[in-house]
This record gives sequence, C-alpha cells and structure tokens, in this order.
Amino acid sequence: MLRKATITDVARRARVSPATVSRWLNGSLQLPAATGERISAAVAELSYHPNAQARRLSRGRADAIGIIVPDISNPFFALLAGEAEQVAVAAGYDVVIWSSRNQVERELACFDRLASGYIDGLLLITNHEDDGRLAERVAAAPGRVVIVDENVPDTEVPKIFVENELGGYQATRHLIEQGHTRIAHIGGPRGVMSAIERAAGWRRALREAGIRVPAGWHIFSEYEVEPARSDAAKLFALSPRPTAVFAGSDAIAIGVMYQARERGVRIPDDLSLVGFDGMPITELLGPPLTSVGQPIDSLGRMGAERLVAMIGGKDASGSGTVRLPVSLVSRGSVTAPRASSPSGSGTRRATRSVKGTVARRR
Repeated sequence: MLRKATITDVARRARVSPATVSRWLNGSLQLPAATGERISAAVAELSYHPNAQARRLSRGRADAIGIIVPDISNPFFALLAGEAEQVAVAAGYDVVIWSSRNQVERELACFDRLASGYIDGLLLITNHEDDGRLAERVAAAPGRVVIVDENVPDTEVPKIFVENELGGYQATRHLIEQGHTRIAHIGGPRGVMSAIERAAGWRRALREAGIRVPAGWHIFSEYEVEPARSDAAKLFALSPRPTAVFAGSDAIAIGVMYQARERGVRIPDDLSLVGFDGMPITELLGPPLTSVGQPIDSLGRMGAERLVAMIGGKDASGSGTVRLPVSLVSRGSVTAPRASSPSGSGTRRATRSVKGTVARRR
C-alpha cells in the first residue's frame, strides 16, 4: 500500500517550507507566481490532499456542529435533526448527529467533543430529567449551545420549545366537546418539562368543565412505543374505564392503540384517542390519529439558525426562550362516547351534562 503524501513531501519537492505550503494552500500567504506554480505542481504530482480537520483546527474552528437526539429511529427526532442539518450545511457547516439513547453519559461525551474543538457548537435535544450534570456542561460552553424541544433547567442559553400546556388543553377540550367526561392521560416521564406542561393543560381543561380527575388517571410513561404499550395496560385496569385518552405523544398513542387492539377495544367506537406531535405517519394508522400538531420543521430550523448565528458571532442577544404555536388536527380517532358503556353505568347522563356545560360556555 502506497504511503499518502504529506505536506512535508510537497514542501521538499517545491523547495519551500511546510509552513509556506500550508499558508499558501489556505489562502493566507501571497507568493511570487513561479513559487505558487511549483507548489501547485508538487501537489498534483504527489496527489496530495490536505487533512480538512487539521486545517480547520489550525484556524481555531472546526466548521462543524453537533446535534444530539435521544433516538434517531424516532421519526420525530429524525425529522427535527434533518431540518437542522439542512440549515447548517447551507451555512457551510458539516454536521455530526449523535443518538444518545437518552443516556446522560452519552450526552456528556458529546460535550467532551465540543470542549476538544471537534465541533463548534451543539444543538441539544434531551428527553429526560437532568440531575445537574447537563446544566453544568451547558454553562461551561457559553455561546455554543442551543436547547430545543425539552428544557434543561437552570441554564441560560437560547431555547426553542412549543406551547405544550396549550396543546394539552386543546386536546382535552376537543374530547370534552365530543361529550367525554372520563378522560385519562398517559404522558411522558416525571420531571420532564413537556410532560409536566401537557398534563397541566389536560387538568386545566377538565377543571374548567367541572370534571374531577380521579386518582390514578394520570399515568407516566416514556415517549416511546414499547414502554407506552406496556404502561397503557393500566388504562384498561381503571374502573370505570375511560371513554377517552389524551396521550402525551404520538408514540405513546400508538402504544395505546396496540394495547387496545390486544384487548379487542375499538378506536374510536369504544375509546377515543388524541396524541401529541402531529407526525405524518399517524395519517396512515387505522383509524388516523387525532393529534396536536407541533411545527417539527420549525423547531429544527430555528434551532440551527440560532446556533449558526451564535458561533459565527452574528447573534449577541444571549439567552431567551421562544415558544412555537401548536394546533389540533382532527382525524378519525375521536367520536362521541357510546350511550352505554360495558365498564360502568351513567355514561348517557354524564354526556348530556358536559354537552350542556360546553354549550353554555360558548
């Protein structure tokens, strides 16, 4: 195997120093035409290719950014990262995408890459409660980190989220307006901002309608299909059984659908269901999922734009949180509750009561 030519080989053939070759190749040195021609000829004859990473580091920057996602196989994070990547590449940056598997140790390893100069900045998308270590590393990298989708408390960096509480409220109001009073919620992990806010919206809508939340009707899970599939079993153990469920994400909603199918529970005939995310794939489900749509493309695009501006010295506005709007997309997974329910009596009477309440509020 032939040895690759080095900058020293080029310098020897062109009869100049390696530093002269390096500076001439990166455009920081003017040379007489004859000298420049000798260097060009040596580069061509030796098939020399500069080490791009070394050249970047020698200039004090990597011209690359990192994107941390909890799970690249999750369509939500894949779409978000893909949009951010397009923005960064268009701005002249290489992009490294790391799938952290939602493990803090893997996230911290990415911050090590940032500290070593391997990348210039990080777009951080985490999906778990911080134990303080992430906040510490974010604070140690001022002007080089943007947080998207999920909060890391006690950090003063740009953050881009959606209106989670409003989305939870809209989802639950939609179910109430269809006549439901037994509305359970299966949401994300305890201590995670989005899960807390979406559950708050669910509770607000029920409270305004005068509907009491029974104990055990808020179930915590993960924003993944399989954990949600298992945790959704708790919904069907409730007595009386809910006639409707607000799921904290589309992945959780799919887990509920799996559990319902295994038990012979029909959606929406026996159980109405609303998700949160508005993933395109949910249109293909049977039935198509009603969901709170969030602007996934805007989350990724704005996050990358803010990061590129910061590390390029074009954004001195510092920290601040941007909230993007959400909107309910009604599809086929919601209908009015049945007049009689196999899980308990009184559905007809409760339905009339709620419809009357909603009508008066209008």
